[in-house]
Amino acid sequence: MALTEERTSTHPVRRISKPDPAARSRGGQRFLLVGLALASAYSLFPVWWLIVAATKDRTALYQSNGLWFSGWHLWTNLRQLFTYENGIFLRWTANSFLYAGVGSLGGTLIALATGYGLARFQFPGRDLVFACVVGSFLIPIALLTLPLYLLFSEIGLVDTPWAMLIPCLINPFSVYLAKVYTEATVPYELLEAARIDGAGELRIFFSIVLRMMTTGGATVFLLAFVNTWNAFFLPLTVLRGEENWTLNLGLYNWSGKRLESGVDLTSLVLTGALLSIVPMAVMMIAMRRYWRTGVTLGALK
Repeated sequence: MALTEERTSTHPVRRISKPDPAARSRGGQRFLLVGLALASAYSLFPVWWLIVAATKDRTALYQSNGLWFSGWHLWTNLRQLFTYENGIFLRWTANSFLYAGVGSLGGTLIALATGYGLARFQFPGRDLVFACVVGSFLIPIALLTLPLYLLFSEIGLVDTPWAMLIPCLINPFSVYLAKVYTEATVPYELLEAARIDGAGELRIFFSIVLRMMTTGGATVFLLAFVNTWNAFFLPLTVLRGEENWTLNLGLYNWSGKRLESGVDLTSLVLTGALLSIVPMAVMMIAMRRYWRTGVTLGALK
């Protein structure tokens, strides 16, 4: 604050000039925009490097600037990627879509049904069940991988798609999200009205509850899809044959061939890594309208 002195005919008068709130607000907005720009650049930097690296051949990959283009060999890298080892990359892609898509879809349906039951039904031991759900998703998945492997070995599911699909169907954190979302969006009065009209519990769940939980279900599905798509330790443990591997596991095997057999597949690994992020980007764009709908409904309420 600055002091200004104003003289009159008799005595000097001092006035205090107050800071401009609009100027202070503009300064805060600029600071926020700069922080967001830096965070965006930090997040997009690896993607930019990956895009640039996928367009180079093996020589340019090691001898040119890593952050700028040197020739255009993307189509050659893609052709080699899709034909190497009889197109095993396409098989790994199909496996990843199977595990992440089917497993996440089934896991989302189970989580929504379980969360709805915990939120809107009264039964003995409900609080204990919910406490077990919360406690179970605090356990890291890496600690559960070895017990899962031993269990699947006993029942003969190792190196089969079921060894990946069954763990994807059970996700305690998804159950927790579904319960919280049900409590916020599904009122008791609507369920009672449907029961009075003669609707059964299954019809209420599939015809009413699921439609009201579209936004929550989209969030649960996307989180489960991303986690399964990026999973590494579980498929590394329970999958042995190359025909059942995921993209991450297959690309990891290719990256290790340089040390094992002297075959440098770095260009193929980087190109495959670039393609592996495309489904997640598409999924984010496809699910955006559900989130926008949920935010709009919340504003109207």
